[in-house]
Amino acid sequence: MTAAMTARSPRVAVVAPSPVLTITVEPGDEIHLHAGGQGIWVARMCSRLGADAAVCCAFGGESGDVLRSLLIKEGISLAYVEAQVNNGAYVHDRRTGDREVVAQMPGAALGRHAADDLYSAALAHGLGASVTVLTGTDPADIVSASFYQRLATDLRANGQTVVADLAGPALDAVIGARPAVVKVSEDELVAEGRAAAEPAALTEWMLAAHRDGAANLIVTRGPQPALALLDGELVAVRAPAATAKDPRGAGDSLTAALATALAESASLQDALRLGVAAGMMNVTRSGLGTGRPEDIRAMAERVTVTSWSGQVPRHGSQTMSARGAVRALQLGVRQADQGSGR
Repeated sequence: MTAAMTARSPRVAVVAPSPVLTITVEPGDEIHLHAGGQGIWVARMCSRLGADAAVCCAFGGESGDVLRSLLIKEGISLAYVEAQVNNGAYVHDRRTGDREVVAQMPGAALGRHAADDLYSAALAHGLGASVTVLTGTDPADIVSASFYQRLATDLRANGQTVVADLAGPALDAVIGARPAVVKVSEDELVAEGRAAAEPAALTEWMLAAHRDGAANLIVTRGPQPALALLDGELVAVRAPAATAKDPRGAGDSLTAALATALAESASLQDALRLGVAAGMMNVTRSGLGTGRPEDIRAMAERVTVTSWSGQVPRHGSQTMSARGAVRALQLGVRQADQGSGR
């Protein structure tokens, strides 16, 4: 079942298999209900930046009924399927200023029929979009890694632009499908044992993922400059310093703004500037996937991209050794870190 689509442009399809119902208690005992989860936060930011963001997802149970109503009221376009399992939900208490988890109900794995229906919806809407964003789930097994791999492969085979913001087995599966952009956080790479938390190790991982199929890669590092491999060039990206009110959701806002800019036919560097600006502005707020578009676009002009001479290997190319690329990035990132004042 599919809700009516809007006619705005550019169009971004966000694959968000299982949204989450968020219930937050704020100071003054105010209780807020919102649709959440990685894909929803991405879609919300895309929409704020002017894209027609169509969310491809599954709804089930009481939490699914509430989520569907909230998203329709919010004006986000939906391409949804019915599931026989509940969507996840959580209750957070922020009355002390910090975020305390009161209760959490994880979502359940989609059955075969719901997963097949979701795949069909995601493929159909992805083929009609300028950019498709693949986002993960919590827990990670709501859909299989092969779901993402097949979807990315089919979209790429039809000439579509795929941006992947995934972790775990889903990340490995999608890299081989040669997506246009892979975004991952340093924390995820470290937690999964893929790389150490230092620029040389992160760069080695990017080079390996590039050889395995990912065209362009971005590694976020919290308040430190993000590292990226764009069009075969290693760069560090630095935003102005800002005090974080809530660090959650910065990476999702980055992914959303980057996808929106690519749908607007921006260059990779300009898209990354907008993404870093959106992530930075998001942490200054309480809401996830939020921010005023005029502020984000103004901040993007203050985001700096530092590059180094020489090219890293493209698929089948030997223009620069991995060791040489790592040494170059180490030097440049040290300079970017020192210049950031953080």
